[in-house]
Amino acid sequence: MKDEKTTHFGYQDVPVGEKAGRVRQVFDSVANKYDLMNDLMSLGIHRLWKRQTIELSGVRKGHRVLDLAAGTGDLSARFSGLVGDDGLVVFSDINAAMLQVGRERMEDQGRVGNLHYVQADAQYLPFPDNHFDCVTIGFGLRNVTDKQLALNTIFHSVKPGGRLLVLEFSKPTHRALEKVYDLYSFTLLPKIGKLITDDEESYRYLAESIRMHPDQETLKGMMEHAGFERCDYFNLTGGVVAIHRGYKL
Repeated sequence: MKDEKTTHFGYQDVPVGEKAGRVRQVFDSVANKYDLMNDLMSLGIHRLWKRQTIELSGVRKGHRVLDLAAGTGDLSARFSGLVGDDGLVVFSDINAAMLQVGRERMEDQGRVGNLHYVQADAQYLPFPDNHFDCVTIGFGLRNVTDKQLALNTIFHSVKPGGRLLVLEFSKPTHRALEKVYDLYSFTLLPKIGKLITDDEESYRYLAESIRMHPDQETLKGMMEHAGFERCDYFNLTGGVVAIHRGYKL
């Protein structure tokens, strides 16, 4: 019998068909404490990373924006204000629990007119070709089963002249920082997860998923392979996080 194809779930090899369900379980578990954990894990610096992403997006009034892996909506909220009443922000996440938490948060903030909510897998987007001025995926690409397929699919959904921005954990550029980061990720982070969410294993997976994600140059090459041009990246916090940008010309 032919062996079933596998992929990585953190440091584990699992059947390709199982990964999405396992990732879903992780985010079902952490959805209600997601914002608190983001602040604790990054000491609040994630807000600066997202602000830089917004500045690189080029989004303005009237634009259509797709925010993939939108989580609880930090990027979507900012885009909603930028595109105005004539624009559109599609708030999308593969996880129903995260989508619900994000929608409630946006409604609590009074952001209702130009936000649409779609549960979607980045690998199989239900949107027309050449539809969005900007697509973002923040801290979500590393959880996608087939990252290249997702990038290919995103390329089709971007308008000519539009751009993709990938905000994601990456590879520290200094060896000393990498050692400190590893110690934090595999020792302290799971214990914070246990204390706040009573779920140590989900945060151990998150740390492992970061290490398995392509480094800066590899991800840049994957974006170019998908068809994006003028691809570049910006290392933040010593490369702990990077913003990749590519254009559809």
